[in-house]
Amino acid sequence: MPVAASVPASDLGAYQQAARLVLTHDLITASRPRPGALEAVLRWADQLTADLRDVLGYVLIATTRQVRLIRRLDVLDDTQTTIFAKNGRPFDRRRLAYLCLILASFQRSRVEVSLADLVRALTPQANAIDGLAFDATVTAHKAAVVDVVDWLVERGALRLSDGSAESWAQDSERGDALYDIDHDIASALFRPARPVQHLTSAAGLLDATLVSAKARAQREAAAQQAARALIEYPVVYFAQVQPEVTEALRTSAVADNLARLTGLAIERRAEGVLLADSSGRFTDKPFPGRGGAVNRAAGLLLAKIADAIEDRSTHLAALPLPSDTDDQRELLAKIDSALPTSGIVRELAWVAPIDSQAERSLPPAAPAPSAPDVPLVEASTLGQMIDELFDELGAASFTITWQHDPRGLLEAAVGLLSDLRLLRRVPGGVLVLPAAARFRNIKLALPISQGADSQLALDFSAAE
Repeated sequence: MPVAASVPASDLGAYQQAARLVLTHDLITASRPRPGALEAVLRWADQLTADLRDVLGYVLIATTRQVRLIRRLDVLDDTQTTIFAKNGRPFDRRRLAYLCLILASFQRSRVEVSLADLVRALTPQANAIDGLAFDATVTAHKAAVVDVVDWLVERGALRLSDGSAESWAQDSERGDALYDIDHDIASALFRPARPVQHLTSAAGLLDATLVSAKARAQREAAAQQAARALIEYPVVYFAQVQPEVTEALRTSAVADNLARLTGLAIERRAEGVLLADSSGRFTDKPFPGRGGAVNRAAGLLLAKIADAIEDRSTHLAALPLPSDTDDQRELLAKIDSALPTSGIVRELAWVAPIDSQAERSLPPAAPAPSAPDVPLVEASTLGQMIDELFDELGAASFTITWQHDPRGLLEAAVGLLSDLRLLRRVPGGVLVLPAAARFRNIKLALPISQGADSQLALDFSAAE
């Protein structure tokens, strides 16, 4: 059945807006992300449930009070932690651990709980974990609890009825806060693919349908995995994904379905496919964009890199583009090296397949000859580029935060471009990925003053 089959042409825009809301927000309630969003999504709940299941393999849980999208993970990456943040600062490991322990302490029989009670339940559990612990006399520990509780309040899992977390943080003996618990939302926030106590590898959290499916289901599984990659990442390169996924991406069906589902435009190139969002509202990292020293520096850095590639007198080495499978094996090995060996439930009959999940869920790496060679820009050259930008534009043009830290700004800019899959970090430098060529003509985008605060922005409208 085609995407949005029951949606009239006149309502397609509203349907696509609802789909974008579901795909860009971890939880939708009456007040989050804004009033009216829940009603806009619930209007199309049945059609969205079917389309998200058929196209992406996702499960949409929609009730009259909340909407939650349960995703299937094909790979692990650090962008999946971005929803865990306070004031734009991602949670560290302590906060993530406290969040899990606090959620686990909620009991269905209780409709309200005080912060002091939450801490009393948290303390022995945290202290039983090597390297974690909780001490009410340590300011950093109390600040972590406050951040976690505020995160739960923002999503509606807790609702403050009396007191404040800040007063407790200032004086944990006299200050306190009382919260109502929404157990339905709390349950929706934590939905792992499998019980974590049954996992012997982080690979157990990944979807293994493509590998484990029978031959007749392989094509459907590959199409869903290709669709998930297009939705979750800025660009998908053929050389980095499995051959079955590449084959699915080369057909028009996958991208066309996503374009109709989201309203985004398809861009196809010899190296891969991407969904382009001209509005900048379907991404957490708009680029290029106005404002923000890191965003501006990243654009100028790309211009410098483009000049170096086009300069015949400059010799840049070329290296094969590594596959996602190689990255995933390395990341999983690092995660699994820190997994505790105690507390894992091994006596269940289905535990044995989980033990080999890391091997079953990861296909063999793509043959090296199929990977194209891409330019390598060495770290020393990147350092020269940022120094040239500071000399050409003046250190003050990079705001107070960065004007005395060119290397820090370089690191942040490269990090942004890596997240956008325009560059790829490798030992000794970065690889310039094919999608970076989209921005080769932004070299005329120079800083211009934006008002009395002297903040600078790139005038990308002046680019060639």
